[in-house]
Amino acid sequence: MVTKLTIEYDGTEFAGWARQPGLRTVQEEVERALRTVLGDRGAEAAPEERATGGASLSLTVAGRTDRGVHAWGQVASYAHEAVDPVRLNALLPPDVAVLASEPAPAGFDARRDARSRTYCYRVLTRRARGVFTRASALWWPHAIDRDALAECARALVGTHDFTAFTPTETDHVRFGRDVLRAEWCAVPTTHGWQSPPGAGDLSERRSPKGELLEFWIEADTFMRHMNRVLVGTMLEVAGGRRTVEDFTRLLEGRPRPEAGPTAPAHGLALAAVAY
Repeated sequence: MVTKLTIEYDGTEFAGWARQPGLRTVQEEVERALRTVLGDRGAEAAPEERATGGASLSLTVAGRTDRGVHAWGQVASYAHEAVDPVRLNALLPPDVAVLASEPAPAGFDARRDARSRTYCYRVLTRRARGVFTRASALWWPHAIDRDALAECARALVGTHDFTAFTPTETDHVRFGRDVLRAEWCAVPTTHGWQSPPGAGDLSERRSPKGELLEFWIEADTFMRHMNRVLVGTMLEVAGGRRTVEDFTRLLEGRPRPEAGPTAPAHGLALAAVAY
């Protein structure tokens, strides 16, 4: 029996998704709630967990988010029965919630079976800093060329070598990624902070004068820091510090030092996972 969880969380106070000794993580919080509800019925520990005294129930996740990164539609799976999200949420802290808990087909694996992941990075482009977006969008009070951003996004679609957009010291052995969609859109901020839009049709959110820019990208898989380095580099293009042509050359597998800075984590959210 396998269960699929859909989870959202504010990553501000978390050290990321994955369990880490002595640090507060999303995985640890959700597994603790599951163990409380399931009690002794929890799944058997993996051999390596038993050897280290780890939890008896372990979640497999579609995408491991870093410290400070949020999620609107994270997906995880575990080998046991589904439980009522209301019961789980009563045991979870305010910055994480289970949106759905449902039986999955035998052998379902949240990471291995995912066809694509969609991320959104938010940038507030105005002179005044934002109050309602301070923990969820990068404040960017500088001049910005939106047409240049759009050109960069269009160049991303397809299969490219993203070596320039992940740390040099890495465990990755494959640097090619297939980007299915990439787009910058402007959304209105009239009502301050709004609920996450999900990863559907963006047409209703577009606004030519919106101060809040969203960079949406969907790909088969992502490398560590990939989206944040993409955003940091595209903002350099939008500020005139490099050209669109410079950006597209980076997609040929150039070394990491040739790309731009890593944008702050708090602007990024895992929006959805497709199966």
